[in-house]
Amino acid sequence: MPLTKTKTKEVVDKFSAKPNDTGSISVQIALLTERIQYLSKHITANPKDHSSARGLSVLVVQRKTSLAYLSKHNREAYKSLIKQLGLRK
Repeated sequence: MPLTKTKTKEVVDKFSAKPNDTGSISVQIALLTERIQYLSKHITANPKDHSSARGLSVLVVQRKTSLAYLSKHNREAYKSLIKQLGLRK
């Protein structure tokens, strides 16, 4: 299930550098994180939903790749983003 428009707008407003900035890597990572959190809850409630489990693993790989890109190109933004999202150390 995709995120609702209101939830998407909240995430975009929180992580965008300027208004209507939906394509920046930090916004994309934040949206992926929201979808991952939603699917994680869904899979714990519905453990036999294998197609959603596969979708979750695909999203995790996409976020991992995007985080690697951000880490390589802008280390300060990477550190700030993972701190805001609560992903790592």
